Amino acid sequence: MINLISKAFAQINSLFNQLQVKRFFAVVLAGLLVLTTNVTNESSDKNLTNRVNQALERNSSDRPQTVGEWFKEARETEGAPAERAKRIAGQSAEAVKDLGKVYPDTAERTADSVKD
Repeated sequence: MINLISKAFAQINSLFNQLQVKRFFAVVLAGLLVLTTNVTNESSDKNLTNRVNQALERNSSDRPQTVGEWFKEARETEGAPAERAKRIAGQSAEAVKDLGKVYPDTAERTADSVKD
């Protein structure tokens, strides 16, 4: 009786090895995980969008904020290189001021996180 059970178990084990059932189950399990896992969290996406919009609203500079605005300004000053250079210099100065406002806070937060 034990010999019969042992042979049956050996045949089943051999069949599983031939069909590579373990790999099949691994692929099925991975597929189920990928299909059923919700990767994005809508509330965090909305929260991020709100934070970005608030940051853009706080920025009251006259500098172009989007690529489209940059191209529009470039088209406006296309025939006047002196005007273009003047605008670029003014915008660069404004960008340095903006960086000067942001840098101390960023440096402080970075230093605090390094201390921890």
